[in-house]
Amino acid sequence: MSPSVEPFNEVKYKALMDGLECSEINKSELEFSGRIDTEYYQKIFLDYQKAVKKCSHQELSRIASFLIGPFGSSYDTSTYVEKSQYRYIRGQDVKPFLLQDFSPRYMTEMDFNRLKKYALSENDILISVVGTLGNACIIQKDELPAIFSCKSTAIKTSGCDPFYLLCYLNSKYGKSLLLRKERGAIQKGLNLDDLKTLIVPLFSENFEQRVRIGIEKAFKCACDAKQGYTGAEKILEEMIGFARCEATINYSIKTLNKSYGCSGRLDAEYYQPKYDDLFNELEKLPCKKLGDVVTIKKSIEPGTEAYQDSGIPFVRVSDVSKFEVGQPEIYLSKNVVENVETLYPQKDTILFSKDGSVGIAYKLAENKKIITSGALLHLTVKDKRTVLPDYLTLVLNSNIVQMQAERDSNGAIIQHWKPSEIENVVVPVLEMEQQKKIVELVQKSFALRKQSKQLLEDAKCAVEMAIEQGEDIALKWLESKMMPEEV
Repeated sequence: MSPSVEPFNEVKYKALMDGLECSEINKSELEFSGRIDTEYYQKIFLDYQKAVKKCSHQELSRIASFLIGPFGSSYDTSTYVEKSQYRYIRGQDVKPFLLQDFSPRYMTEMDFNRLKKYALSENDILISVVGTLGNACIIQKDELPAIFSCKSTAIKTSGCDPFYLLCYLNSKYGKSLLLRKERGAIQKGLNLDDLKTLIVPLFSENFEQRVRIGIEKAFKCACDAKQGYTGAEKILEEMIGFARCEATINYSIKTLNKSYGCSGRLDAEYYQPKYDDLFNELEKLPCKKLGDVVTIKKSIEPGTEAYQDSGIPFVRVSDVSKFEVGQPEIYLSKNVVENVETLYPQKDTILFSKDGSVGIAYKLAENKKIITSGALLHLTVKDKRTVLPDYLTLVLNSNIVQMQAERDSNGAIIQHWKPSEIENVVVPVLEMEQQKKIVELVQKSFALRKQSKQLLEDAKCAVEMAIEQGEDIALKWLESKMMPEEV
């Protein structure tokens, strides 16, 4: 008697395929996409695409127009100016939802007029297409006039609300389906033809407007946070009677004994009069050397061979600003070093950059299970009865310390600031009541930033919920997250 053949069981087959993380692709789909690389057909991409296609949807080209930035040869970045009304937006400036706001670059009026056809408008969406891929932000009125680089593509919406589209592009569905389209073996990129084919779910005008309300409120919180932090900086300068020193002459005369004999430096930049003016001002204030105020701990530099796609987040200087530690793209194994837990920075640790973009300080609000690169020092305040960590962080980010970083750091391509020089950085130490007044403003600013991030997360969740469970459920959930007067 021949053994009976078990009939095809769809449930078992699906479970097997899920367990193997396999994808089944029709030949027609291969021909349509023109892609044969297995990465393109990862199961998660196919699942996300299927979920979006269940909704009413359109390709991005049907609801938006596109503008590519000027090629690098069209604009010489060496012509940056310190300040002007014309902003030049680099690829690295494009972050999720908003442009980074801590180190903007500016261009001359002549360069702007020459490249005017690449000028952005309010509510244009920028997508990073070279380097860090798939970040999407929206251009706001106070960021204009501006030109953007070829490392981003501008989108002008016509078939949906731009804030809704922005939210979708930053959701797990939009971001994943964007990254699915990346090409390139060495330099990854997103080309225009692929961007045009991105599918976008479409919902009612009412839903899109509710998403927009949440995002606009988040932007308002972010703006208030920025103003609050700027206010804290101004109060610090007022309390210590300091503004950035700008000398009337740009040369100085030093004897060998009072120059190289003291510092070991022969570069002319080190002896600019503005630095003498700075230290003359600091002598009038109650000051301490940084090494007397904090303990300084170095981290590790494991090398690129230790990098992996999962594990312990590895934070580099590029991931840190004075406002946050971003989500790193690189991870390390727990076995990268013995007693790895000793490398985790603790609450109130100040991360301080010594290489690359030197002099960036960020204070951790909680313990972090991360490993930082060797370019980030860990500063711990020795006595919080004398110096508050939030106050010190603000001082480290102020012109007072930035000018010292500017003077001390060296390197033709990548700037380096020696820990021995950092220990000797002069910081003003105000009375505790004055410190507390400044810290109150700083903490309020960071609370607003946290609120802003939560509002953006809520907006993303609503869009993802609409895709997965339907617009009605998502709308009800979104309204429950908003105050009655905001609905």
